[in-house]
Amino acid sequence: MCRVHEVQHAVLAKNDALAAALRADLRERDVVLVNLLSSPGSGKTALLERLLTRAVEDGVPVAAITADLATENDARRLARSGAPVKQVLTGGLCHLEAAQLRGHLDGWLPDGTRLLFVENIGNLVCPSSYDLGEELRIVLMSVTEGEDKPVKYPNAFGSANLVVLTKTDLAQAAGFDEPAFHGHVDRVNPGVPLLETSARTEQGIGRLWETVNGGAAVHRPVLDRAAADGQHHHAAAHH
Repeated sequence: MCRVHEVQHAVLAKNDALAAALRADLRERDVVLVNLLSSPGSGKTALLERLLTRAVEDGVPVAAITADLATENDARRLARSGAPVKQVLTGGLCHLEAAQLRGHLDGWLPDGTRLLFVENIGNLVCPSSYDLGEELRIVLMSVTEGEDKPVKYPNAFGSANLVVLTKTDLAQAAGFDEPAFHGHVDRVNPGVPLLETSARTEQGIGRLWETVNGGAAVHRPVLDRAAADGQHHHAAAHH
């Protein structure tokens, strides 16, 4: 176990260094990278399509990379916004890494891009351990997932700059306990901004767009590497 832990720590340390270098390069180009994390089925793609559409309408140079294990369905959906979109297929890997992302950006990211969205793989375990060089990490969850998700996945929610609740139009039907949810978020990430949204009704979309477009990234809590290593090891045992 000690050797496994050492290898995992080395992998994450190497990724952190590559992410820091990518962040510096993007800052030189005035590109803000936004990393979107969530479980499958959170409505992440629908929300991102709304944001990309707003960006195009407002004349903000924007691009998006979307990652999945298979299919190009999400890229086709996001391309309807009119923004440049690239699909990344991981072939079974449950997360993106900084080196992998840089490889897909080289020679593709349009000059003048100001906002770059990365729709990470639907998974709240592995992706939360990997810094991609983002300025803003948004963790999303839907009202249908249960209000205790933040305490079940503290590493993901605890590393977020912004938490976004989705599908709020279904809250009543789902019996969602909103006060309990807010309490759970505050428990793992005290003071983190929280927005409530619905891609269907467009509730909160304008405010979310203003937050992202304004570059309102706040300091993200230092990633708990002990927790990250533990979660990554647990996930690896199931892949």
